[in-house]
Amino acid sequence: MQSQELQSGTPPSSISAGGAVNPGNSWGVALCAVLGGCFLLAALIVSEDLGKQLAAFGFSLLGVSCFATVGTALYAQMRHRKLKRSARILKYDAAPTLVSDALGRVHYVNEAGHKRFPNGPLLTVADALQEVFAKPATLLMRLQAQASQLGSASEDVVTRRGHLRLTVHRFDKDSFLWRMEDVGAGPARQRSGTGLPMLTIGRGNVILFMNDAARQFCGARPRSLERVFPELPLESGGFSLALSSEGPRNCLVHMVDQTMGRREVYFLPILAGDRVARGNVGDSALDLLPLAILRLDPVGQILGANEAAQTLLGIDMSEPRFLEDLLEGPGRPVRDWLKLSLDEGTTHQSEFLRVKQSGGDHFVQVSLTRVVQSDGRRLLAVLSDATAIKTLEEQFAQSQKMQAIGELAGGIAHDFNNLLTAISGHCDLLMQHRDEGDGDFADLVQIRQNANRAAALVGQLLAFSRKQTLRPEVLDLQEVLGDLGHLLNRLVGEKMQVVIDVDAMLSNMRADRRQLEQVMMNLVVNARDAMGGQGDVTITATNQMVVTPMKRDQVTVPIGEYLLVEVEDRGCGIAPEKLQKVFEPFYTTKRTGEGTGLGLATVYGIVKQSGGYVFVDSVEGEGTRFSLMFPAVQEPIEAKPVPARPNNAQIQGQGVVLLVEDEAPVRAFASRALRLSGFTVIEAAHAEEALEILKDPALQVDVFLTDVIMPGLDGPTWVRQALEERPDVRVVFVSGYAEEAFDGGHDDIVQAQFLPKPFSLEALTETVQNQFLQ
Repeated sequence: MQSQELQSGTPPSSISAGGAVNPGNSWGVALCAVLGGCFLLAALIVSEDLGKQLAAFGFSLLGVSCFATVGTALYAQMRHRKLKRSARILKYDAAPTLVSDALGRVHYVNEAGHKRFPNGPLLTVADALQEVFAKPATLLMRLQAQASQLGSASEDVVTRRGHLRLTVHRFDKDSFLWRMEDVGAGPARQRSGTGLPMLTIGRGNVILFMNDAARQFCGARPRSLERVFPELPLESGGFSLALSSEGPRNCLVHMVDQTMGRREVYFLPILAGDRVARGNVGDSALDLLPLAILRLDPVGQILGANEAAQTLLGIDMSEPRFLEDLLEGPGRPVRDWLKLSLDEGTTHQSEFLRVKQSGGDHFVQVSLTRVVQSDGRRLLAVLSDATAIKTLEEQFAQSQKMQAIGELAGGIAHDFNNLLTAISGHCDLLMQHRDEGDGDFADLVQIRQNANRAAALVGQLLAFSRKQTLRPEVLDLQEVLGDLGHLLNRLVGEKMQVVIDVDAMLSNMRADRRQLEQVMMNLVVNARDAMGGQGDVTITATNQMVVTPMKRDQVTVPIGEYLLVEVEDRGCGIAPEKLQKVFEPFYTTKRTGEGTGLGLATVYGIVKQSGGYVFVDSVEGEGTRFSLMFPAVQEPIEAKPVPARPNNAQIQGQGVVLLVEDEAPVRAFASRALRLSGFTVIEAAHAEEALEILKDPALQVDVFLTDVIMPGLDGPTWVRQALEERPDVRVVFVSGYAEEAFDGGHDDIVQAQFLPKPFSLEALTETVQNQFLQ
């Protein structure tokens, strides 16, 4: 038989070319020859004209059959030579290798295949796999179809003898080369390959295959996964109750997803109910699972660690090791945690521990389960890399902390602004009656200057919390930096210079000019300190077009046109571990008394509130570069109208102001300041008192001057009620919070103005007077 001759595995000369002929082609050639002969015979019988036509057609068919015969023979000879050349290589392949036709009939088997399948000649590829894999036809058809389309296909399957990798290559259009390779045939796997139960699960949790260990465990051939694990779904790396032939057993489960919706479920029996498990959990069995697993005694000594655990922890087991020497962090000593886990009534909970020997922030999640073995009570620890999870937790905790600090800063700023308003306001009242020749004038100046410094510090707190009041306007950045250059050079000192390089075609931007200047001064001062007062600080400003969303430092800069402002120094640089903390409030690398830690937090707050982005790059010992990106605007710069100065003589004594302020010191200062300017002031300590005063229809009120946040009714609420009866009254809101803190709360109140605290005597009187000029 030809296929048997081809399987000989002997020198290539024994391979016949006939085995390469496609039977379908042979039948087609024979049919053409028969039909051609029939047409020639018919030509001898019929009339002359019809006979000529039939003869011509018959000769055509005979010609086709001849050409087809010759072509098929040449093609078969080519395939025969190709197979002979391949056989010289395949003969010495250590893996069993077969060559089959499209119908699966085997035409060649190498020497390794003969040793693997010694029981007689192989007629088909299915015969080769029948001994190791139940019903292989579906698998073979699937792989052959993939190889026909893609050129090759491969799949790892689990057989009764262990793991097998089956690979098929398209040899030519009508034949295929099959290769069977044992996977993971190391000593540990050879010893325990049949000792670890394994199930192959299809769609609907149907059990497609069980190895010998699984059959022995179940004592039967269940058809569905529910018959083995009643509590579904299974969690890979977790423990689940399995139904064995001897009763419920606690098992460590691991799942591997395969193709075509199939899964492989490995499970390691740990406990037999409440009874002692038969045998010990060996390291060779644990090595079969890609999970990191440790065996521990009650005091934490590592009795065994599989390969995955040794790789995860970066250890070897050449010397005794204890878990407490490798991991730390459950909030108590590791030995106490292990002792507690051995108690019968303790619920097992995983812990996140830090790996001591990692040299960085490397965390593992550790789950413990009790194991009762022949040599006593033990613990089985399942480890998984939790570094990414802990990183996300730290980022979330940091964002929560920043939010809490921001809210705290906003609240503190409100209280401080009330105090500073009273301090600076009464100082202004005292200075109105003194000149520079008075003995206490210099003391009053000091009080006022320090109050202004305190107000600036409060402004930084509000900038960090992004609750400061901004007055955005369209700016020419080249003009802003040009005006600021002289001041910046004075800040850095005589031995340093601030070099400003601005693109001549720079676009406009929208920001609060005063706050933008504060940002530039903070960055330049930091650069000066980093360079020790010597060298150059470079400020560059250019246009930058972002054509695709730019992801950096956990933010995404959307597509658009931006102004890129860079402040660069050649100072000491920032260490990598400190680089991500520089924008945190109160974090500073300066010595005590040299910095508040609010400078860069202020920069971050102002830039973010202005709709921009700030990034930092630094190399320790070489320098630092801060990059600010602001959205570009195409709007022209508006000319600022010069406000008309109010004529105090015309309005003195002609206006009535209802002052509503819950802080008595602020109310006292504001009342006295307005009276000195000629206004009639009616005071109220809260909104309810103000509404009670307004019930008098004979009372004439021109301006409501009210705090925003007060006990009871807030400012906008009581003002709306009052305007229902007095729609022509003007309104001035004052607050220690930013105007954005109650954004939208007074939009419906026509011609209302906002005056942030702390305010000076001049600012208060001018704002109220402006309302009379509207």
